[in-house]
Amino acid sequence: MNPAKICLEKRTSTWVLTFCLLLGGLLAYQNMSRLEDPEFTIKDALVVTPYPGATADEVELEVTDEIEMAVQKLAQVDEIESRSERGLSTVTVTIKDNYNKETLPQVWDELRRKVNDAQSDLPLGSVDSIVIDDYGDVYGVFFVVYGSDYSYAELKKVVDLLKRELLLVEDVAKVDTLGEQEEVVYVELNRERLALLGVNPLEIVQELDERNLVSDGGRVQVGSEYITLRPTGAYTTVDQFNQLLISTSNGKQFYLRDVGRVTREYTEPISEAIRYNGNNAIALGISTISGGNVITMGEALEVRMDELMSEIPLGIEFGIVSLQSDAVAKAISSFIESLIQAVLIVIVVLFLFMGIRSALLIGVILVLTIIGSFMLLEPMGVALERISLGALIIALGMLVDNAIVVVDGVLIGLQRGKSATKAAIDVVGQSLVPLLGATVIAVLAFAAIGTSQDSTGEFCRSLFQVIMVSLLLSWVIAVTVTPLFCVLFLKRTATDGEAAKDPYGSKFYRGYRSFLVACIRFRWTTVGVVVGLFFASIFGFTHIKQSFFPPSTRPQFMVDFWMPQGTHMDHTIAEAARFEETILSYDSVTGVSTLLGRGGLRFLLTYTPEDSNESYVQFLIDVDDSEVIDDLILDLEEDLRNQFPDTLGYGFKFEVGPGSNGKIEAKFSGPDKEVLRSISEEAV
Repeated sequence: MNPAKICLEKRTSTWVLTFCLLLGGLLAYQNMSRLEDPEFTIKDALVVTPYPGATADEVELEVTDEIEMAVQKLAQVDEIESRSERGLSTVTVTIKDNYNKETLPQVWDELRRKVNDAQSDLPLGSVDSIVIDDYGDVYGVFFVVYGSDYSYAELKKVVDLLKRELLLVEDVAKVDTLGEQEEVVYVELNRERLALLGVNPLEIVQELDERNLVSDGGRVQVGSEYITLRPTGAYTTVDQFNQLLISTSNGKQFYLRDVGRVTREYTEPISEAIRYNGNNAIALGISTISGGNVITMGEALEVRMDELMSEIPLGIEFGIVSLQSDAVAKAISSFIESLIQAVLIVIVVLFLFMGIRSALLIGVILVLTIIGSFMLLEPMGVALERISLGALIIALGMLVDNAIVVVDGVLIGLQRGKSATKAAIDVVGQSLVPLLGATVIAVLAFAAIGTSQDSTGEFCRSLFQVIMVSLLLSWVIAVTVTPLFCVLFLKRTATDGEAAKDPYGSKFYRGYRSFLVACIRFRWTTVGVVVGLFFASIFGFTHIKQSFFPPSTRPQFMVDFWMPQGTHMDHTIAEAARFEETILSYDSVTGVSTLLGRGGLRFLLTYTPEDSNESYVQFLIDVDDSEVIDDLILDLEEDLRNQFPDTLGYGFKFEVGPGSNGKIEAKFSGPDKEVLRSISEEAV
């Protein structure tokens, strides 16, 4: 069965197919999800267990080991890492690569059950473990709220307003914060006065525990109404706590102010903070729903923020740490430009070799194939992101091959005196199966990437899907729509009374035929040359810099900064502020966000936040041009060594795909800590 013959006989159906591909593709393109990176499942979960007052060794022996043994009972576990520090155990659980976003929720449920079963084996004084399985959520919008004239409490009011309102915006899944400081009321008791009065401090604690408790005051019927009673007397100010009358078991009464000092402050020491260009700030991260459109979300957020500005005090400012919607919009705009350039290049090149009609016809087929591909990719869940857009650009050079074969075959048939219809039917009949075979081979060349079960395969799956769909569609269009276009737009070059012209009779083809004959005649020489070129290419390949994912061209990079372990948070903040001034002194730097005590929210798929550590600082540095990052990293690392000789500091570019910042990773394990420290120092 010849599809070209069927399509030419039923031209109306072929035109319907063409317009369906065009209109359906355009509609699907408008509805496709738009993201910076593909949706990717981070197969890590955190098991966090506080153990207040315990040393790091006690945390490891009494808590971390118990949690690890419970988690190891899961068959799905690939790797377990743990961190034991004073008062806190953090266990990172990594699941095997063959589990995906559909199967992982069940794995997390099993993990919770194992962790809950282990709670009875934990020591008294430890707090129930928390399993954090949304560790991989990506916050496409990450910005800070700051104001030099406002306190944290005043900033928090603004942040609370934004959290409440922005959660209702289209395509928003979750709104989280970073750097909030909790306000508390401190009561510092005077031990001498308590001893003089013979008062047990626990009695004061009990009295304080009974304050501000919410309880049901009952109801009372008044006429036809049933009115709820709400008790008053809640303490809302420090003065009210000072006026609290304490009655002890020995019959004594006194005010709280008589035996202690009551103050309202922030929790000390703080565990995390964020600064923006030297200003104290609070950060908000906003994630997109699964399958959502980050561009639509960004535009809706901008509209809602404009509406809320009337409720935000003057002097409150906003700083952008990361905004995916801008990056995605630029990427899609770049793809459109690449598509236009590719079509123009195809038309120009084919015009030189095949004529203007053939060039325009193949250019139209190329555009139709790409647009039609969206109609098939959208139901498959493929989003417009860096991998899928890159795949379309890669496919541009291959999508014209099938159409060129058909158009060139029709042109040759016309030169030989055939009618356009006859030439189209003949060329499709001859090349139908060979073209399909070549197309399938081209698709299978990318199958190893798209079907791999590891993290790279999941990240790059859309590469295989896009190339598979677009190339197979190009074959379908080449044997259906293209013959119709050839019949309509290509003219016959030989008249009925004119002898058919040999299309391969030119000097170029005669010379090429002679070259092929010589290669076949001296076949062993030909084989030797080919083998030599093969080994030469293998040798040359060893001298090519290898990297599956190139460094990001994002105009932002990181500097990780570790103070000596055990450094007080206040000192960490002071030293970070000093280095901020150094960073901002560089002309190419446009801004710096300083994360203190932990990494930030995961604002990029490839960004892995650092766990809580009061000695840790991360600088996210914005520059005016990504080309200056390499030199700037070297300069800043030199500044770190000179200004802070007792610290560690390294600069990193963001990665495009899965991986880590370190190019070389080593892991040492063994029972003797002193030996491990010695080996690690030698490795450094």
